[in-house]
Amino acid sequence: MRILALPLLFVALPAAAQEQPSTARLKADVEKLVSFGTRHTLSSPTDPKRGIGAARRWFASEMERIGKGCGGCIQVANVARTFTGPRAPNGVEIVDVLGFQAGTDPKRVVIVMGHIDSRVTDVMNATADAPGANDDASGVALVLEAARILSKEKLNATVVYAALSGEEQGLYGGTLLADTAKERGWTVSAVLNNDIVGNTVGQDGRRVADRVRVFSEGIRQAEPLDAQMARAADGGEDDGPSRALAKAVDGVAKGIPGGLDTFVVRRFDRFGRGGDHTPFLKLGYPAVRFSVGVENYDQQHQDLRSEGGKVYGDTVDKMDFPYLAKVTAINVATLRRLAKAPAAPASVTLIGALATDTTVKWAAVPGAAGYRVHWRRADAQDWTDHLDVQAPEAVLKGVIVDDSFVGVSSLSADGAESLVTFGGRERR
Repeated sequence: MRILALPLLFVALPAAAQEQPSTARLKADVEKLVSFGTRHTLSSPTDPKRGIGAARRWFASEMERIGKGCGGCIQVANVARTFTGPRAPNGVEIVDVLGFQAGTDPKRVVIVMGHIDSRVTDVMNATADAPGANDDASGVALVLEAARILSKEKLNATVVYAALSGEEQGLYGGTLLADTAKERGWTVSAVLNNDIVGNTVGQDGRRVADRVRVFSEGIRQAEPLDAQMARAADGGEDDGPSRALAKAVDGVAKGIPGGLDTFVVRRFDRFGRGGDHTPFLKLGYPAVRFSVGVENYDQQHQDLRSEGGKVYGDTVDKMDFPYLAKVTAINVATLRRLAKAPAAPASVTLIGALATDTTVKWAAVPGAAGYRVHWRRADAQDWTDHLDVQAPEAVLKGVIVDDSFVGVSSLSADGAESLVTFGGRERR
């Protein structure tokens, strides 16, 4: 491994020296969300105590309280739009509640999100109790806890803390936020979607408490066929922005003592299913989904009942809050890394056909103090070697491009690293 150190590289504090997520706060937030009875997207938006409107107002008030605690570092705003579809035939106003922690680069954002709506067996039943403790009060509680921790830190990118509505009715909240990002011209460095992140006992009784699944796409949904074919020719099927984000999450998680293994699933979501990160992928943004290591389907989308000795329903007592705290810790550490780093290079060009060296070029990234050139053998999944440079060009001596994959990340002055942009042929 060849390493050329940059000057002034910052040695990050060990995870143990940073504030850790609070199991008690996570539990209290999930219980509060459950107390609204139902958070169905079609439930009352105005009732002060019951329904999705009351839940959204509570989330906004909590985010405002966190913002006040950091001297106004978080500003709260809603985005809203009416959606109509098979699960909202009469139309419904979808409201996403957002907290903005402005960085020094307000147009570059990292997003952490969960969906605040819940449901029971009948997706159109907006009146029955639908506690939605794990699906997805767990994700919303994680978002709040991330805000409590990161609000005490100074970051380069803006962090968007999001509670989305309408996931169960058709991924409406994710669509609204992805469209908002495009309309406002945000540079989205990462989207972390947390959906069902708080249980450890599965459908068949097995307990999986040592890992969390991170789903990511390979071939990009946003790329037209010719671009997909070009990526395949370069060997980049496993290195698109979403997969690069999943690999970054995996690397971050390995540095958390006593944390969780990240099971990097090479599929954008569970088999035949989707989540609120999907609309971001369709617009070309790097996005992943966190979900528990094992699911219990008797505790998802179920009327509260007992049948044949089985208890059905998504209730607080079936959750594992120390586990949820560990998932939260991975999210916080990933957000911290990417929000402190510059943007990733927009593209990376390799030159080396019929040569024994590989030349790597890319456009300079605003705010980058340097760059890290990564490479690996073409039969490996993860980067094995790297070289730190300050100019946006490098020559990898003895690295044959036919046999190697190459990518480049940006570095801040204190060593925070962006996602890795995969290198390929020059596009004309």
